[in-house]
Amino acid sequence: MNTHVLDIRIPPPVVALIVALLMWNASAWWPVLDLPAWRIPLVLLLVAAGAALDLSGLWAFHRAKTTVNPMKPDKTSSLVSSGVYRLTRNPMYLGLAFFLSAGAVMLWSPLALLGPPAFVAYINRFQIKPEERVMRERFGEAYTDYCARVRRWF
Repeated sequence: MNTHVLDIRIPPPVVALIVALLMWNASAWWPVLDLPAWRIPLVLLLVAAGAALDLSGLWAFHRAKTTVNPMKPDKTSSLVSSGVYRLTRNPMYLGLAFFLSAGAVMLWSPLALLGPPAFVAYINRFQIKPEERVMRERFGEAYTDYCARVRRWF
């Protein structure tokens, strides 16, 4: 098994907060671009989409009576594949990526735009891949079939 010291060590909301702070700091280094009028409606849309994804994912886990703690995938008691999980395997991480995208649009700085892709890359490597290893071990072919039907992100 290929593991790394950072595998499932930093809670994804903390990773998102760190990335948001880095985006905010980076925006001070590169002046804000001209602010388009459509910026605020886009920010609101991204925040609403992020909240809907996060809450839908939490609700599906609650209904399935399984853990929502991303730091303990081995405590998962059931494979959740209904609700929002029919569209994406990681709605809560996608929701965080939408929140970061809203922040990047709000800051409207070229350097801030690097935040969401950096978050996705980090979460893919240090959170999702280790989680997927555990899920394959726990749920075997059912999880493999689920992965074949549903994309990791969208």
